[in-house]
Amino acid sequence: MSVATVAAHVPETRPHLDVESRAWLADLRSTGSRQDAAVKRLHELLLRAARFEVGRRRPTLPNLRGNELDDIALEAADDALMSVLARLDDFRGASRFTTWVYKFALYEAAAKLRRRSWQGREVPLEPETWSRFESDSDRPEDVAERRELLQALKEGVETALTPHQREVFVALALNSVPIDVLAERMETTRGALYKTLHDARRKLRERLEVIT
Repeated sequence: MSVATVAAHVPETRPHLDVESRAWLADLRSTGSRQDAAVKRLHELLLRAARFEVGRRRPTLPNLRGNELDDIALEAADDALMSVLARLDDFRGASRFTTWVYKFALYEAAAKLRRRSWQGREVPLEPETWSRFESDSDRPEDVAERRELLQALKEGVETALTPHQREVFVALALNSVPIDVLAERMETTRGALYKTLHDARRKLRERLEVIT
């Protein structure tokens, strides 16, 4: 296929796209066997990316077996494929198309591994410990200042936040629960949780500014 033919299938608003990226878009937007072949090649690419991410994170997941990891990689590739096909119009050519889609698979694989690692675990919505936030300085004045700040933060979490803001802030900011895990448990979206976390942090900043 000539470059001119490929370009004809891609909007003129993207003249900066490289030839390979234009070809990918043209093939994926076509019909019949040409599109089917492109989708198959794309899935293979996404599966390689997902397997790479699963393999990279495997040492942190000793309880997962090889077949389970393969299933996670395949599921990640499937979901990444659906996301890519639904967002073809979002590709602007800042990188090669293959680089752009690779990130979808990495994200899906990482998210699924995080959710699997929390499977069967209770999401802590109460502060598990405040001690890890204490100062490690040897200077008494630093220790005292840190304790005073932590006490103000504790009181702010208890009194300045709504119950929902408190749960989200404690889970995400204090107990390091992955946001996609929390979104799944609370049956909400990452965007909604980011908004809640932002509002909670704003309230706490305002309270600490008044105190200090």
